[in-house]
Amino acid sequence: MHIKILGPMTKDTEILLQNTAIAIKKLKQKASFEKVCEVRKVFEYGVMAIPALVIDETVLSAGTVLSVEEAIKLIQQIL
Repeated sequence: MHIKILGPMTKDTEILLQNTAIAIKKLKQKASFEKVCEVRKVFEYGVMAIPALVIDETVLSAGTVLSVEEAIKLIQQIL
């Protein structure tokens, strides 16, 4: 599983990254993480609000900081 966090490294994107990492650990999954900060690359995903969560090239969330529980629910939908 490859996870990308889109957006400049602000407090919100860092929290989203941390919460997603915790969710992955709780689900006992393995994943690689990537931060995508470059605006042009963010827009290539069609995302208009940041931070955004992309898993295996599918945008799961944009414009919100997911809680650990919310991240778990989204990740479970794609497993």
